[in-house]
Amino acid sequence: MTYRYATPDEAEQAFYSAFERSDLATMMGIWSEADYAECIHPMSKRIQGYAAIQQGWDEIFQNTPSIRFQIRGQRQITRTNLAIHIVNEHILVNDGQRESEMLSTNIYEETAQGWRMILHHATPMTRPRAHTTDAPTPPRLH
Repeated sequence: MTYRYATPDEAEQAFYSAFERSDLATMMGIWSEADYAECIHPMSKRIQGYAAIQQGWDEIFQNTPSIRFQIRGQRQITRTNLAIHIVNEHILVNDGQRESEMLSTNIYEETAQGWRMILHHATPMTRPRAHTTDAPTPPRLH
């Protein structure tokens, strides 16, 4: 059974809750079945389409230790039927034994079935390095 998310915030809360619980059924109830849905996990390739996204989450859930998310620095842009959430994910792994920071973009689309995710793109956050005057600044590639 698929839940109807009345708002993008509700869908996002369900997304992170399903991720923490490794709950594939709930996770896939959040995703749009549109062929343009995409998921890009950190340091990974693009996954396109509902079936491929489901397979990707299944693999992650089978190999992920206990994790908890703290969402920080959220920015939201919402238009008629599209919502973009840019978030800093502070991830606690194995009850805080390890920590990770990701920058993620989550895009939701309002459909006849409620708000559904059409994009999740996560990338590792970099920490600022101490800048020394004798070291050249590397060129920015992107």
